[in-house]
Amino acid sequence: MKQYRSLDDPLNGADVVVVGLFSAKERDYEVRLDELAAVVEARGGRVVGRYVQRRGVSDRWKERPGGAARMSRSFSRRTLLTHGKVREIADACRQGDVDAAIFVNALTPVQRAVLAGILDCVVFSGDDLAVHGGTG
Repeated sequence: MKQYRSLDDPLNGADVVVVGLFSAKERDYEVRLDELAAVVEARGGRVVGRYVQRRGVSDRWKERPGGAARMSRSFSRRTLLTHGKVREIADACRQGDVDAAIFVNALTPVQRAVLAGILDCVVFSGDDLAVHGGTG
Protein backbone atom coordinates (compact mmCIF):
# COMPACT_ATOMS: atom_id res chain seq x y z
CA MET A 1 0.00 0.00 0.00
CA LYS A 2 1.28 3.47 -0.87
CA GLN A 3 2.36 5.82 1.86
CA TYR A 4 1.08 9.35 2.32
CA ARG A 5 2.89 12.02 0.38
CA SER A 6 2.57 14.59 3.15
CA LEU A 7 2.66 13.85 6.86
CA ASP A 8 0.69 17.04 7.59
CA ASP A 9 -2.20 16.17 5.28
CA PRO A 10 -2.47 12.82 3.50
CA LEU A 11 -4.30 14.45 0.59
CA ASN A 12 -1.69 17.14 -0.09
CA GLY A 13 -0.04 16.12 -3.36
CA ALA A 14 -2.02 12.88 -3.58
CA ASP A 15 -3.70 11.44 -6.65
CA VAL A 16 -7.23 10.58 -5.55
CA VAL A 17 -10.29 8.83 -6.90
CA VAL A 18 -13.73 9.77 -5.58
CA VAL A 19 -16.37 7.07 -5.34
CA GLY A 20 -20.05 6.99 -4.48
CA LEU A 21 -22.95 4.59 -4.19
CA PHE A 22 -26.20 6.37 -4.94
CA SER A 23 -29.84 5.42 -5.07
CA ALA A 24 -31.50 5.77 -8.46
CA LYS A 25 -33.87 8.20 -6.75
CA GLU A 26 -31.00 10.57 -5.95
CA ARG A 27 -30.78 13.08 -8.77
CA ASP A 28 -27.99 15.31 -7.42
CA TYR A 29 -25.31 12.64 -7.05
CA GLU A 30 -22.93 14.51 -9.39
CA VAL A 31 -23.16 17.54 -7.10
CA ARG A 32 -22.10 15.42 -4.13
CA LEU A 33 -19.10 14.13 -6.09
CA ASP A 34 -18.23 17.70 -7.13
CA GLU A 35 -18.34 18.82 -3.49
CA LEU A 36 -16.07 15.99 -2.40
CA ALA A 37 -13.67 16.71 -5.27
CA ALA A 38 -13.56 20.38 -4.22
CA VAL A 39 -12.55 19.37 -0.68
CA VAL A 40 -9.79 17.15 -2.07
CA GLU A 41 -8.49 19.90 -4.33
CA ALA A 42 -8.65 22.51 -1.54
CA ARG A 43 -6.38 20.23 0.49
CA GLY A 44 -3.85 19.92 -2.32
CA GLY A 45 -5.00 16.63 -3.83
CA ARG A 46 -5.67 15.92 -7.46
CA VAL A 47 -8.82 14.04 -8.47
CA VAL A 48 -7.80 11.61 -11.20
CA GLY A 49 -11.00 9.59 -11.40
CA ARG A 50 -14.67 9.43 -10.44
CA TYR A 51 -16.65 6.26 -9.98
CA VAL A 52 -20.38 5.95 -9.44
CA GLN A 53 -22.45 2.91 -8.59
CA ARG A 54 -26.20 3.44 -8.92
CA ARG A 55 -28.70 1.25 -7.15
CA GLY A 56 -31.83 1.09 -9.29
CA VAL A 57 -35.35 -0.07 -8.79
CA SER A 58 -36.28 -3.55 -9.92
CA ASP A 59 -39.41 -4.23 -11.92
CA ARG A 60 -42.30 -3.66 -9.52
CA TRP A 61 -44.56 -6.01 -11.47
CA LYS A 62 -42.46 -9.09 -10.78
CA GLU A 63 -43.42 -11.49 -8.02
CA ARG A 64 -40.62 -10.32 -5.67
CA PRO A 65 -39.64 -6.78 -6.66
CA GLY A 66 -37.90 -5.66 -3.45
CA GLY A 67 -35.57 -3.23 -5.22
CA ALA A 68 -37.21 -0.07 -3.94
CA ALA A 69 -36.93 -1.26 -0.34
CA ARG A 70 -33.19 -1.86 -0.77
CA MET A 71 -32.25 1.24 -2.76
CA SER A 72 -30.46 2.93 0.13
CA ARG A 73 -28.53 -0.18 1.21
CA SER A 74 -25.06 -1.15 0.09
CA PHE A 75 -24.58 -3.97 -2.40
CA SER A 76 -22.04 -5.67 -0.15
CA ARG A 77 -21.44 -5.51 3.60
CA ARG A 78 -17.72 -5.98 2.92
CA THR A 79 -17.12 -3.54 0.06
CA LEU A 80 -20.26 -1.37 -0.23
CA LEU A 81 -20.17 -1.81 -4.04
CA THR A 82 -20.60 -4.71 -6.43
CA HIS A 83 -17.65 -6.98 -7.14
CA GLY A 84 -17.40 -5.71 -10.72
CA LYS A 85 -17.33 -2.05 -9.71
CA VAL A 86 -14.67 -2.68 -7.06
CA ARG A 87 -12.56 -4.56 -9.61
CA GLU A 88 -12.94 -1.66 -12.09
CA ILE A 89 -11.79 0.86 -9.47
CA ALA A 90 -8.92 -1.38 -8.32
CA ASP A 91 -7.61 -1.72 -11.88
CA ALA A 92 -7.73 2.05 -12.35
CA CYS A 93 -6.01 2.65 -9.00
CA ARG A 94 -3.15 0.33 -9.90
CA GLN A 95 -2.75 1.68 -13.42
CA GLY A 96 -2.93 5.30 -12.28
CA ASP A 97 -0.74 4.85 -9.19
CA VAL A 98 -3.52 6.33 -7.04
CA ASP A 99 -2.71 7.34 -3.45
CA ALA A 100 -6.22 7.43 -1.94
CA ALA A 101 -9.84 6.54 -2.61
CA ILE A 102 -12.45 8.74 -0.98
CA PHE A 103 -16.03 7.53 -0.74
CA VAL A 104 -19.00 9.88 -0.51
CA ASN A 105 -20.68 7.21 1.62
CA ALA A 106 -19.90 6.43 5.24
CA LEU A 107 -17.79 3.30 5.57
CA THR A 108 -17.58 0.75 8.35
CA PRO A 109 -14.14 -0.21 9.67
CA VAL A 110 -14.47 -3.58 7.89
CA GLN A 111 -15.38 -1.94 4.58
CA ARG A 112 -12.46 0.48 4.91
CA ALA A 113 -9.98 -2.35 5.60
CA VAL A 114 -11.28 -4.62 2.84
CA LEU A 115 -11.37 -1.80 0.28
CA ALA A 116 -7.85 -0.63 1.21
CA GLY A 117 -6.57 -4.15 0.61
CA ILE A 118 -8.34 -4.54 -2.71
CA LEU A 119 -7.67 -1.02 -4.04
CA ASP A 120 -4.08 -0.97 -2.70
CA CYS A 121 -4.40 2.58 -1.44
CA VAL A 122 -5.61 4.48 1.59
CA VAL A 123 -9.41 4.66 1.87
CA PHE A 124 -11.41 7.49 3.45
CA SER A 125 -15.04 8.47 3.56
CA GLY A 126 -16.14 12.06 3.02
CA ASP A 127 -17.12 12.10 6.70
CA ASP A 128 -13.48 11.48 7.67
CA LEU A 129 -12.38 14.62 5.87
CA ALA A 130 -14.97 16.81 7.58
CA VAL A 131 -14.77 15.26 11.05
CA HIS A 132 -11.02 15.08 11.36
CA GLY A 133 -10.36 18.47 9.82
CA GLY A 134 -7.47 17.41 7.63
CA THR A 135 -5.75 14.69 9.61
CA GLY A 136 -7.66 11.85 7.92
